[in-house]
Amino acid sequence: MNAPRILMQRGLDHAGRSHRLGTYEQTGGYRAVRKALEMSPEALLDEVKKSGLRGRGGAGFPTGTKWSFIPRDSEKPRYLLCNSDESEPGTFKDRWLLENDPHLVLEGMMIAALTIDSRLMFNYFRGEFTFPLQRWRQAVDEAYAKGYLGEGIFGSDRDLEVVTHYGAGAYIAGEETGMIESLEGKRAQPRNKPPFPAVEGLFGSPTVINNTETLATIPWIVTNGGDAYRQFGTEKSRGTKLWSCSGPIGQPGVYELEMGYDLMEFLDGELGGMLDGVTLKGIIPGGSSVPVLTPEECRGAKLDYESLRERGSLVGSGGFIVIGDNVSAADCLLNLARFYAHESCGQCTPCREGCGWIEQLVDKILEGHGTQADIERILRLSDQMAGGKTICALADAMAWPAVAFIKKYPEDFADLCAEPVDMDALSAAVGRHDHILPRAS
Repeated sequence: MNAPRILMQRGLDHAGRSHRLGTYEQTGGYRAVRKALEMSPEALLDEVKKSGLRGRGGAGFPTGTKWSFIPRDSEKPRYLLCNSDESEPGTFKDRWLLENDPHLVLEGMMIAALTIDSRLMFNYFRGEFTFPLQRWRQAVDEAYAKGYLGEGIFGSDRDLEVVTHYGAGAYIAGEETGMIESLEGKRAQPRNKPPFPAVEGLFGSPTVINNTETLATIPWIVTNGGDAYRQFGTEKSRGTKLWSCSGPIGQPGVYELEMGYDLMEFLDGELGGMLDGVTLKGIIPGGSSVPVLTPEECRGAKLDYESLRERGSLVGSGGFIVIGDNVSAADCLLNLARFYAHESCGQCTPCREGCGWIEQLVDKILEGHGTQADIERILRLSDQMAGGKTICALADAMAWPAVAFIKKYPEDFADLCAEPVDMDALSAAVGRHDHILPRAS
């Protein structure tokens, strides 16, 4: 990898003290926001646009374009919201940032707030993030004590406050409008769009919502320039990305890679390969809600938005989950189905009912009472759930893995059924429904 560690270098070089303000400033921290205070919002926005940075929370939407949607002529206050509700199973890279470099996240939030002319920022934390929350609050206290937050930040005429909100552990609060609802004191149920948050978000005002990793990248871009950032990665996937790696591998953990890095080289190199006695069965590259890739699909794949989509999966949140051959695809699917059935907010019938039905059907198959009709029923339910049939994408997050596991490991389901399965008929059934999986854009 030729790219520098834009996000992890400080945490690795100064482990145990990288979270403190003194260490942060000694290693160049808060220089970017001082530079930003001397730049116009238009110039800041231009640098972020030039960088090609895309949102690292899952959707991959261009960050600068998202910021540009804020109406400049609105008389309402503008809000900056950091999404630290990292609840996607298999994903823990934002947690690493909050524990090891919280000032980096805070500085990125400050610059984003200056860009959209916001005076009030929010950081919404996952309910289970007790230790990251402690580190974050310590960083905020240090910043206030130095005059970096509050009235006249860094001796300027700009005021900037931050509010830390601790969620109750709901997965759906990670969806941006569900998060807004929660911040407003309501149930974290996603809203219909439009209106979009950039126009009518928190408290009915223009709001920018970005993922923790996305905002943590901003100081480097402002310091070095958007052109410097876009030198790394691929044409449409610029810069570096954090990957949360788990499973039967030699070196699990969080890794920062240049976009476009070879998937199998990553597995066999940095991750130390598969554990002894375990053979690769598949990899879920972007967190539990994206389709699994078979070993054949992994070979030649690159870790960027376009390459993974061409293989039928997504970068998502960067939750790199490795699956060994000692695990059944049906067990994997049941684990996911239980999660999504539990976390559905219940607003939309296809999601509320579909997630639960898929859980029940997979459970029935694993108990040895399933039939071919049950497998095909899972496929039909997935088709009725995915593709914009619900307010948010939680239904798709259940449907994509369901179809992918059945399509790619049909024998795992067929072997568990109470009666013989016609594999040709099952393959035909999958073919009628696999259109819901991601396709190359």
